[in-house]
Amino acid sequence: MAESVEKLEDGIVRSAEQVSSQIRAAKEAIASVIFGQDRVIENTLVTILSGGHALLIGVPGLAKTKLVETLGVTLGLDAKRIQFTPDLMPSDILGAEVLDESTAGRRAFRFIAGPVFAQLLMADEINRASPRTQSALLQAMQEQHITVAGARHDLPKPFHVLATQNPLEQEGTYPLPEAQLDRFLMEIDVDYPDRDAERRILFETTGVDETLARGSMSADALITAQRLIRRLPVGDSVVEAILSLVRSARPGEESGETGKFIAWGPGPRASQSLMLAVRARALIDGRLAPSIDDVLDLAEPVLKHRMALTFQARAEGRTIPEVIRQLKTRIG
Repeated sequence: MAESVEKLEDGIVRSAEQVSSQIRAAKEAIASVIFGQDRVIENTLVTILSGGHALLIGVPGLAKTKLVETLGVTLGLDAKRIQFTPDLMPSDILGAEVLDESTAGRRAFRFIAGPVFAQLLMADEINRASPRTQSALLQAMQEQHITVAGARHDLPKPFHVLATQNPLEQEGTYPLPEAQLDRFLMEIDVDYPDRDAERRILFETTGVDETLARGSMSADALITAQRLIRRLPVGDSVVEAILSLVRSARPGEESGETGKFIAWGPGPRASQSLMLAVRARALIDGRLAPSIDDVLDLAEPVLKHRMALTFQARAEGRTIPEVIRQLKTRIG
Protein backbone atom coordinates (compact mmCIF):
# COMPACT_ATOMS: atom_id res chain seq x y z
CA MET A 1 0.00 0.00 0.00
CA ALA A 2 2.82 2.39 0.93
CA GLU A 3 4.60 1.56 -2.34
CA SER A 4 1.47 2.38 -4.35
CA VAL A 5 1.10 5.73 -2.59
CA GLU A 6 4.77 6.51 -3.24
CA LYS A 7 4.38 5.69 -6.95
CA LEU A 8 1.30 7.92 -7.12
CA GLU A 9 3.17 10.79 -5.49
CA ASP A 10 6.12 10.33 -7.87
CA GLY A 11 3.70 10.43 -10.81
CA ILE A 12 2.15 13.66 -9.55
CA VAL A 13 5.60 15.21 -9.10
CA ARG A 14 6.70 14.29 -12.62
CA SER A 15 3.44 15.54 -14.11
CA ALA A 16 3.66 18.77 -12.11
CA GLU A 17 7.19 19.46 -13.30
CA GLN A 18 6.23 18.92 -16.92
CA VAL A 19 3.04 20.98 -16.71
CA SER A 20 4.79 23.75 -14.77
CA SER A 21 7.41 24.15 -17.50
CA GLN A 22 4.65 24.34 -20.15
CA ILE A 23 2.79 26.99 -18.17
CA ARG A 24 5.92 29.09 -17.64
CA ALA A 25 6.64 28.91 -21.37
CA ALA A 26 3.07 30.05 -22.08
CA LYS A 27 3.42 32.91 -19.60
CA GLU A 28 6.66 34.08 -21.25
CA ALA A 29 5.04 33.84 -24.70
CA ILE A 30 2.13 36.02 -23.55
CA ALA A 31 4.48 38.54 -21.91
CA SER A 32 6.36 38.90 -25.22
CA VAL A 33 3.18 40.36 -26.75
CA ILE A 34 1.45 42.02 -23.76
CA PHE A 35 3.82 44.46 -22.05
CA GLY A 36 3.66 45.85 -18.53
CA GLN A 37 0.76 43.66 -17.36
CA ASP A 38 2.60 40.80 -15.62
CA ARG A 39 0.16 40.69 -12.72
CA VAL A 40 -2.84 40.63 -15.04
CA ILE A 41 -1.29 37.84 -17.13
CA GLU A 42 -0.55 35.75 -14.03
CA ASN A 43 -4.01 36.18 -12.52
CA THR A 44 -5.67 35.40 -15.85
CA LEU A 45 -3.62 32.23 -16.19
CA VAL A 46 -4.48 31.30 -12.59
CA THR A 47 -8.18 31.73 -13.41
CA ILE A 48 -8.02 29.57 -16.52
CA LEU A 49 -5.92 26.86 -14.84
CA SER A 50 -8.46 26.82 -12.01
CA GLY A 51 -11.21 26.17 -14.56
CA GLY A 52 -12.95 29.50 -13.92
CA HIS A 53 -13.94 32.78 -15.57
CA ALA A 54 -12.52 36.25 -15.02
CA LEU A 55 -13.90 39.79 -15.07
CA LEU A 56 -11.36 42.30 -16.41
CA ILE A 57 -11.88 45.87 -15.21
CA GLY A 58 -9.99 48.64 -17.01
CA VAL A 59 -10.25 51.73 -19.17
CA PRO A 60 -10.10 51.36 -22.97
CA GLY A 61 -6.74 50.86 -24.65
CA LEU A 62 -5.03 48.65 -22.05
CA ALA A 63 -4.78 45.56 -24.32
CA LYS A 64 -7.64 43.58 -22.79
CA THR A 65 -8.82 42.36 -26.20
CA LYS A 66 -5.23 41.71 -27.26
CA LEU A 67 -4.71 39.66 -24.10
CA VAL A 68 -7.61 37.34 -24.94
CA GLU A 69 -6.43 36.91 -28.53
CA THR A 70 -2.91 36.12 -27.32
CA LEU A 71 -4.18 33.65 -24.72
CA GLY A 72 -6.15 31.83 -27.41
CA VAL A 73 -3.09 31.39 -29.62
CA THR A 74 -0.66 30.60 -26.80
CA LEU A 75 -2.90 28.05 -25.06
CA GLY A 76 -4.13 26.52 -28.32
CA LEU A 77 -7.77 27.43 -27.69
CA ASP A 78 -10.53 28.38 -30.09
CA ALA A 79 -11.10 32.04 -29.13
CA LYS A 80 -14.07 34.21 -30.09
CA ARG A 81 -15.24 37.70 -29.16
CA ILE A 82 -18.68 39.18 -28.57
CA GLN A 83 -19.16 42.95 -28.46
CA PHE A 84 -22.07 43.44 -26.08
CA THR A 85 -24.65 46.11 -26.93
CA PRO A 86 -28.07 46.97 -25.43
CA ASP A 87 -29.92 45.41 -28.40
CA LEU A 88 -28.09 42.08 -28.23
CA MET A 89 -30.50 39.16 -27.73
CA PRO A 90 -29.79 35.79 -26.04
CA SER A 91 -30.11 34.00 -29.39
CA ASP A 92 -27.34 36.24 -30.78
CA ILE A 93 -24.84 34.62 -28.43
CA LEU A 94 -26.32 31.16 -27.81
CA GLY A 95 -27.58 30.32 -31.29
CA ALA A 96 -31.01 29.50 -32.68
CA GLU A 97 -32.96 26.91 -34.60
CA VAL A 98 -33.87 27.64 -38.22
CA LEU A 99 -36.33 25.87 -40.48
CA ASP A 100 -34.63 24.13 -43.40
CA GLU A 101 -36.35 22.68 -46.44
CA SER A 102 -34.70 19.84 -48.33
CA THR A 103 -34.79 19.31 -52.09
CA ALA A 104 -37.47 16.68 -51.49
CA GLY A 105 -39.68 19.29 -49.84
CA ARG A 106 -39.21 18.03 -46.29
CA ARG A 107 -38.84 20.60 -43.55
CA ALA A 108 -36.82 20.23 -40.36
CA PHE A 109 -35.30 22.45 -37.73
CA ARG A 110 -31.52 22.85 -37.67
CA PHE A 111 -29.54 24.37 -34.80
CA ILE A 112 -27.04 27.06 -35.71
CA ALA A 113 -24.51 27.48 -32.91
CA GLY A 114 -23.76 30.98 -31.64
CA PRO A 115 -20.39 32.46 -30.70
CA VAL A 116 -20.70 31.07 -27.15
CA PHE A 117 -19.49 27.77 -28.60
CA ALA A 118 -15.83 28.59 -28.13
CA GLN A 119 -13.13 27.44 -25.74
CA LEU A 120 -12.13 30.99 -24.83
CA LEU A 121 -14.81 33.67 -25.13
CA MET A 122 -14.26 37.38 -24.69
CA ALA A 123 -17.44 39.12 -23.53
CA ASP A 124 -16.48 42.70 -24.30
CA GLU A 125 -18.26 45.32 -22.15
CA ILE A 126 -20.63 42.74 -20.70
CA ASN A 127 -22.46 45.38 -18.67
CA ARG A 128 -23.79 46.98 -21.88
CA ALA A 129 -26.07 44.02 -22.56
CA SER A 130 -29.56 43.72 -21.11
CA PRO A 131 -30.04 41.56 -17.99
CA ARG A 132 -31.76 38.93 -20.13
CA THR A 133 -28.71 38.50 -22.37
CA GLN A 134 -26.32 38.68 -19.42
CA SER A 135 -28.23 35.90 -17.70
CA ALA A 136 -28.10 33.71 -20.81
CA LEU A 137 -24.31 33.93 -20.91
CA LEU A 138 -23.82 33.61 -17.17
CA GLN A 139 -26.05 30.52 -17.07
CA ALA A 140 -23.92 28.97 -19.81
CA MET A 141 -20.82 29.78 -17.75
CA GLN A 142 -22.23 27.98 -14.74
CA GLU A 143 -23.93 25.01 -16.38
CA GLN A 144 -21.43 24.42 -19.23
CA HIS A 145 -24.33 23.81 -21.60
CA ILE A 146 -27.31 25.60 -23.11
CA THR A 147 -30.87 24.57 -23.92
CA VAL A 148 -32.60 25.75 -27.09
CA ALA A 149 -36.12 24.57 -27.98
CA GLY A 150 -35.88 21.89 -25.30
CA ALA A 151 -32.67 20.39 -26.70
CA ARG A 152 -29.44 20.41 -24.71
CA HIS A 153 -26.22 21.53 -26.40
CA ASP A 154 -22.97 21.01 -24.51
CA LEU A 155 -20.31 23.70 -24.71
CA PRO A 156 -16.77 22.78 -25.77
CA LYS A 157 -14.17 21.86 -23.18
CA PRO A 158 -12.40 23.69 -21.80
CA PHE A 159 -14.77 26.67 -21.71
CA HIS A 160 -13.68 29.97 -20.21
CA VAL A 161 -15.14 33.46 -20.35
CA LEU A 162 -13.08 36.61 -19.95
CA ALA A 163 -15.53 39.50 -19.61
CA THR A 164 -14.52 43.16 -19.64
CA GLN A 165 -16.04 46.27 -18.09
CA ASN A 166 -15.18 49.94 -18.49
CA PRO A 167 -15.14 51.47 -14.97
CA LEU A 168 -15.51 55.04 -16.26
CA GLU A 169 -18.51 55.11 -18.54
CA GLN A 170 -21.72 53.90 -16.87
CA GLU A 171 -24.31 55.60 -19.08
CA GLY A 172 -26.53 53.07 -20.85
CA THR A 173 -25.18 50.10 -18.91
CA TYR A 174 -26.79 47.33 -16.88
CA PRO A 175 -24.59 46.54 -13.86
CA LEU A 176 -24.17 42.84 -13.18
CA PRO A 177 -26.21 41.65 -10.17
CA GLU A 178 -24.25 40.31 -7.21
CA ALA A 179 -25.43 36.73 -7.77
CA GLN A 180 -24.08 36.85 -11.31
CA LEU A 181 -20.80 38.47 -10.30
CA ASP A 182 -20.25 35.45 -8.05
CA ARG A 183 -19.93 33.29 -11.20
CA PHE A 184 -16.54 34.92 -11.89
CA LEU A 185 -13.63 33.32 -10.09
CA MET A 186 -11.66 36.58 -10.12
CA GLU A 187 -12.11 40.27 -10.73
CA ILE A 188 -8.84 41.48 -12.25
CA ASP A 189 -7.98 45.18 -12.38
CA VAL A 190 -6.07 46.18 -15.52
CA ASP A 191 -4.02 49.26 -14.62
CA TYR A 192 -1.87 51.59 -16.70
CA PRO A 193 1.61 50.25 -17.61
CA ASP A 194 4.68 51.85 -16.05
CA ARG A 195 6.93 54.21 -18.02
CA ASP A 196 9.43 51.58 -19.17
CA ALA A 197 6.67 49.23 -20.32
CA GLU A 198 4.92 52.03 -22.20
CA ARG A 199 8.20 52.97 -23.88
CA ARG A 200 8.54 49.38 -25.05
CA ILE A 201 4.95 49.43 -26.29
CA LEU A 202 5.74 52.47 -28.44
CA PHE A 203 8.65 50.79 -30.20
CA GLU A 204 7.19 47.30 -30.47
CA THR A 205 3.75 48.22 -31.83
CA THR A 206 4.38 51.20 -34.10
CA GLY A 207 7.17 49.78 -36.26
CA VAL A 208 7.13 47.69 -39.41
CA ASP A 209 7.49 44.37 -37.60
CA GLU A 210 5.20 43.37 -34.75
CA THR A 211 5.71 40.49 -32.34
CA LEU A 212 3.03 37.84 -32.85
CA ALA A 213 1.75 35.32 -30.34
CA ARG A 214 3.09 31.79 -30.58
CA GLY A 215 1.57 28.55 -29.39
CA SER A 216 2.98 26.93 -26.25
CA MET A 217 0.19 24.58 -25.14
CA SER A 218 -2.83 22.75 -26.48
CA ALA A 219 -6.39 22.42 -25.21
CA ASP A 220 -5.68 18.83 -24.11
CA ALA A 221 -2.56 19.96 -22.23
CA LEU A 222 -4.60 22.65 -20.49
CA ILE A 223 -7.25 20.13 -19.41
CA THR A 224 -4.46 17.90 -18.06
CA ALA A 225 -3.08 20.85 -16.09
CA GLN A 226 -6.53 21.66 -14.68
CA ARG A 227 -6.97 18.07 -13.49
CA LEU A 228 -3.48 18.05 -11.98
CA ILE A 229 -4.17 21.21 -9.99
CA ARG A 230 -7.04 19.48 -8.21
CA ARG A 231 -4.63 16.74 -7.11
CA LEU A 232 -2.00 19.04 -5.60
CA PRO A 233 -1.81 18.82 -1.80
CA VAL A 234 -2.82 21.77 0.38
CA GLY A 235 -1.44 22.08 3.90
CA ASP A 236 -3.70 22.47 6.92
CA SER A 237 -2.29 25.95 7.62
CA VAL A 238 -3.25 27.11 4.12
CA VAL A 239 -6.76 25.63 4.43
CA GLU A 240 -7.24 27.35 7.78
CA ALA A 241 -5.99 30.65 6.30
CA ILE A 242 -8.55 30.38 3.47
CA LEU A 243 -11.37 29.60 5.88
CA SER A 244 -10.39 32.37 8.29
CA LEU A 245 -10.10 34.96 5.53
CA VAL A 246 -13.34 34.15 3.72
CA ARG A 247 -15.40 33.75 6.89
CA SER A 248 -14.05 37.00 8.34
CA ALA A 249 -15.17 38.79 5.15
CA ARG A 250 -18.81 38.17 6.15
CA PRO A 251 -20.78 40.21 8.67
CA GLY A 252 -20.80 38.46 12.02
CA GLU A 253 -18.66 37.55 14.98
CA GLU A 254 -15.73 36.15 12.99
CA SER A 255 -15.14 39.48 11.22
CA GLY A 256 -14.48 41.31 14.49
CA GLU A 257 -14.40 45.11 14.39
CA THR A 258 -14.23 45.07 10.58
CA GLY A 259 -17.63 43.39 10.43
CA LYS A 260 -19.49 46.64 11.05
CA PHE A 261 -18.31 47.85 7.62
CA ILE A 262 -19.51 44.75 5.71
CA ALA A 263 -23.12 44.59 4.45
CA TRP A 264 -22.77 41.11 2.94
CA GLY A 265 -19.84 38.88 2.15
CA PRO A 266 -18.63 35.93 0.07
CA GLY A 267 -20.22 32.49 0.19
CA PRO A 268 -18.56 29.06 0.03
CA ARG A 269 -17.90 29.51 -3.71
CA ALA A 270 -15.26 32.08 -2.74
CA SER A 271 -13.52 29.49 -0.57
CA GLN A 272 -13.61 27.00 -3.42
CA SER A 273 -12.23 29.59 -5.84
CA LEU A 274 -9.41 30.56 -3.50
CA MET A 275 -8.54 26.89 -2.87
CA LEU A 276 -8.11 26.27 -6.61
CA ALA A 277 -6.42 29.59 -7.31
CA VAL A 278 -3.63 29.14 -4.75
CA ARG A 279 -2.86 25.69 -6.19
CA ALA A 280 -2.70 27.12 -9.72
CA ARG A 281 -0.43 29.96 -8.61
CA ALA A 282 1.91 27.50 -6.91
CA LEU A 283 2.12 25.40 -10.08
CA ILE A 284 2.91 28.48 -12.19
CA ASP A 285 5.78 29.24 -9.80
CA GLY A 286 7.04 25.66 -10.04
CA ARG A 287 5.94 24.68 -6.53
CA LEU A 288 4.04 21.51 -5.64
CA ALA A 289 2.00 23.03 -2.82
CA PRO A 290 0.60 26.52 -2.11
CA SER A 291 1.58 28.73 0.80
CA ILE A 292 -0.16 31.30 2.97
CA ASP A 293 1.50 34.01 0.84
CA ASP A 294 -0.50 32.73 -2.13
CA VAL A 295 -3.71 33.13 -0.11
CA LEU A 296 -2.78 36.71 0.81
CA ASP A 297 -1.80 37.66 -2.75
CA LEU A 298 -4.98 36.27 -4.34
CA ALA A 299 -7.42 37.34 -1.62
CA GLU A 300 -8.36 40.68 -3.18
CA PRO A 301 -9.15 39.57 -6.78
CA VAL A 302 -11.12 36.57 -5.46
CA LEU A 303 -13.11 38.39 -2.76
CA LYS A 304 -13.70 42.01 -3.77
CA HIS A 305 -16.55 41.40 -6.24
CA ARG A 306 -18.26 39.16 -3.67
CA MET A 307 -18.55 41.82 -0.95
CA ALA A 308 -20.48 45.02 -0.29
CA LEU A 309 -19.94 47.74 2.30
CA THR A 310 -22.52 49.29 4.58
CA PHE A 311 -23.76 52.82 4.05
CA GLN A 312 -21.74 53.94 7.08
CA ALA A 313 -18.53 52.51 5.63
CA ARG A 314 -19.11 54.20 2.27
CA ALA A 315 -19.92 57.49 3.99
CA GLU A 316 -16.59 57.29 5.82
CA GLY A 317 -14.79 56.80 2.52
CA ARG A 318 -13.80 53.20 3.08
CA THR A 319 -13.28 50.84 0.15
CA ILE A 320 -13.54 47.07 -0.27
CA PRO A 321 -9.79 46.64 -1.02
CA GLU A 322 -9.02 48.55 2.18
CA VAL A 323 -11.30 46.26 4.21
CA ILE A 324 -9.72 43.15 2.64
CA ARG A 325 -6.26 44.46 3.53
CA GLN A 326 -7.38 44.82 7.15
CA LEU A 327 -8.69 41.25 7.14
CA LYS A 328 -5.42 39.96 5.67
CA THR A 329 -3.42 41.37 8.57
CA ARG A 330 -5.22 38.95 10.89
CA ILE A 331 -3.70 35.91 9.12
CA GLY A 332 -0.56 37.39 7.58
